[in-house]
Amino acid sequence: MKDQSTSTTATLRRLWPYIKPVRKPLSLSMCATLGAMLCGLGIPLITQRIVDGPIAHRDLSALPWLVLLVLVLGCAEAALFYARRRLIARPAAEVEAHLRADIYRKLQRLPVAFHDRYQSGQLLSRASTDVATVRRWVAFAVIFLVVNTAIVIIGLGVLFWLSPLLGAVALACTLPLVLMSYLFESRFKVVARKAQDQAGDLTTNVEESVLGIRVLKAFGRGPGLSDRFSARARELRDTELAKVKVFALLWAVLIVLPELGIAAQLAVGTFGITNGTTTIGTLVAAVAVSAYLRWPVDSIGWLLAETNQTSSATERIYEVLDSPITITSPEEPRALPAPVRGHVRFEDVRFAYPGADREVLRGIDLDLVPGETVALVGATGSGKTTLTALVPRLYDVTSGRVTIDGVDVRDLSLEDLRGTIGAAFEEPVLFSASVRENVALGSDELDDAKVREALRVAKAEEFVEALPWGLETRIGEQGMSLSGGQRQRLALARAVVAHPAVLVLDDPLSALDVHTEAEVEGALRRVLHGVTALVVAHRPSTVQLADRVAMLVDGRIAAVGRHHDLLADNAEYRRLLSTMDEEEEVAAL
Repeated sequence: MKDQSTSTTATLRRLWPYIKPVRKPLSLSMCATLGAMLCGLGIPLITQRIVDGPIAHRDLSALPWLVLLVLVLGCAEAALFYARRRLIARPAAEVEAHLRADIYRKLQRLPVAFHDRYQSGQLLSRASTDVATVRRWVAFAVIFLVVNTAIVIIGLGVLFWLSPLLGAVALACTLPLVLMSYLFESRFKVVARKAQDQAGDLTTNVEESVLGIRVLKAFGRGPGLSDRFSARARELRDTELAKVKVFALLWAVLIVLPELGIAAQLAVGTFGITNGTTTIGTLVAAVAVSAYLRWPVDSIGWLLAETNQTSSATERIYEVLDSPITITSPEEPRALPAPVRGHVRFEDVRFAYPGADREVLRGIDLDLVPGETVALVGATGSGKTTLTALVPRLYDVTSGRVTIDGVDVRDLSLEDLRGTIGAAFEEPVLFSASVRENVALGSDELDDAKVREALRVAKAEEFVEALPWGLETRIGEQGMSLSGGQRQRLALARAVVAHPAVLVLDDPLSALDVHTEAEVEGALRRVLHGVTALVVAHRPSTVQLADRVAMLVDGRIAAVGRHHDLLADNAEYRRLLSTMDEEEEVAAL
């Protein structure tokens, strides 16, 4: 029990850097809430004065002032609760905004290997649902957890002041409630974390189904995936029902014990009135105070549940924020020689994915002279895409090194390195933004003239001009309103728009028809003049674009040479090209 509470406290303490800037309005909000609750707690004491004064003595002279005081306390209570909301609304939203911004920034800086491990839905739920849980806790739960605890203690003190015996009766019923709340805390945290994880999995299912809706419809897999989604939704429902069961047990106790306490107070108080040791006003005030304390006492279990849920959300958030950024700029980065020539070398490069037993790349030596285009060919799984990812440091080599103009890419700042390299991938990723924003990718330094030049290179200018608002046309999420070839041409334009010294192309022409591919290749031949390019090729026509070809077999360079020379001298290369020809013919059909 102690370890559980300590763990929750330690976890929530990690939110302090976000709460610290808003501690003043948070404290003022707590004070306003406490003042409001004290106003409410004062009304039973005035009731005692009314019963034992004007009513008992049948003297109504003081009654108007006492009634007016009740009215003043009621108005003050309402005003202070209004002030609480006004004081805490903006600070709680600021905590949420800063936390979400930090998560987003961290996700952008974390290496690709991190994103390989986490489902996108899990990350989305952390940046949205879990952050919103923290905001609700800051805006409400933490305030009332502190204030209600204080009010219960003050209320018990008031009861003991009114009548030690009636106070003892109330205390005897309150202690079991507090004990039940802490017992409930440990059970609830487990199911709360499980529900949050399952909700993240469900978010992933929805996201993947929405993004892949065309594939699902084309293959008629909608009903099957609906069944899988329903099964996971039922698992989440069962977990939520388990939370309800735990909650229901607590609330049953929370409702019964206060009722028993009030009944006991009435019995003891009535006996005291008959003996002359208790006044009617004291009994009325004690019962009114006990009734007023019901919500503060009852809420402790729910507030602890919210606190535990927030603790689980905080753990999930810090799983992201605590993740190490393994690919960073060096403390004292080197600069590339000016002008950048684009001489790329792989020197005994080895690479294994984290947790893998087998190396994907095993001793790669490859030299790309400035201005040269080298095509990478090989069977699926031979390491082509992995090799291209090492140049912009999407991954770091396990051993060996990759250099540009003699400088190890790990010695360069990431900004300089990635500003030197342009990239286009096999699966074009577009954003819900305008064509211009997608091509310039947020850079304010690229004017429309440069964007249009890149579109001309990628043979995309014609279809972009035909769009309703040209460059300013929003192309929708993932560019699904465009054809596959159009999406890939925009991705290619994005790769060349900044005139990079090194170009990394991971089979960016796969979705183009033969005619469009020929046009883009013709344009690329002009652009690639003076640019070092590493191109993953899955089509024989793409291979012919290169000055040299490097064939990968099982993570090693098996052969390097001109396409025609390899075709004439290397049987394995001929078999690979023949397989690529067959795949291209199937794709054309």
